[in-house]
Amino acid sequence: MAAHTAICQWSFGQHFNQETRRISCNRDGNALELFRSSSWKHIISSKTQCVKQCTSPMPFLGTRNVPKKGGIHALLPNTMSPSMPAELLDSWDDDYNGVVVDSASLPSSANAFASALRASLSSWKLKEKKGIWLKLFQEQSDLVPIAIQEGFDYHHAEPGYIMLTYWIPDEPCTIPSSPSHQIGIAGFVINDNREILVVKEKCSCSCVGVWKLPTGYINKSEEIFSGAIREVKEETGIDTTFLEMVAFRHVHRVAFEKSDLLFVCMLKPLSSEITIDEKEIQDAKWITPEELLGQQFYSEDEMSRKLIEICMATYENCYNGYTAHQLISKFDGKLSVLYYYNNNLNMI
Repeated sequence: MAAHTAICQWSFGQHFNQETRRISCNRDGNALELFRSSSWKHIISSKTQCVKQCTSPMPFLGTRNVPKKGGIHALLPNTMSPSMPAELLDSWDDDYNGVVVDSASLPSSANAFASALRASLSSWKLKEKKGIWLKLFQEQSDLVPIAIQEGFDYHHAEPGYIMLTYWIPDEPCTIPSSPSHQIGIAGFVINDNREILVVKEKCSCSCVGVWKLPTGYINKSEEIFSGAIREVKEETGIDTTFLEMVAFRHVHRVAFEKSDLLFVCMLKPLSSEITIDEKEIQDAKWITPEELLGQQFYSEDEMSRKLIEICMATYENCYNGYTAHQLISKFDGKLSVLYYYNNNLNMI
């Protein structure tokens, strides 16, 4: 009987493996459709008959995950035994009675992930946890629909990953919203000849053809003052040093419904020869304040005009902006920059 069982299992395995290879080689095929095909039914039927005839002590465990093109796994019927409890996802608690799932240790199988996620949610609910954070990397994208089906919501995305959240209590959600602002800078550079560094951008926006201050966006983990220095250097080739932050503008519902903060920084030029970035800048030059504000654009744009007037008042020592001071906060123990008006007083 044992020998007969072994022969029967080997015969089925040969047939099963051949059919699996045929499916994996069919680049345009659909794994789920092939699963429903008569060929697959023949395999399952053969296996059932084999089990009946051989009375093998090995139970039939059901279907397995069949890889699709691109490494995505089809979610097939659950293969876990009812007597075998699902494993919980590896995670740790955050500071707000929430949970952060360990993305690096997630199951690679869609079925295993679904089972572990359901079991973990039940466990977290019993422990009265609140917000659940689930970060899925690009190579784990086939797990996203499973998490959404279990009640997770999109929070934010960055190159390489997507963050999902789940709020457990039956009360208003206190999970912080996704990043809501983009941070921009404008560099006001004026030389000893009372000339302002200005550029004309290559764009189809409302300021096309207008001489304006160099502007740009802050990079990730970049200080505001160093971002201003970098942007001026990239667009005009002029080296500068930071003096003061003279003003900032706050506007809402700009790109992709995000709010926008623009910090205006006064910079001292360390060089004078202009070399433009031809990919972004049409032209750049040194210009007098009168010529800059004499453009029709500034007579029609009250905010832009006011910014230039504030910068000129700072240059003429009629206005004081905020200087940058590096301090350590006890909240995180990190060195950070605090901008404030010192006025040569020992305030701290």
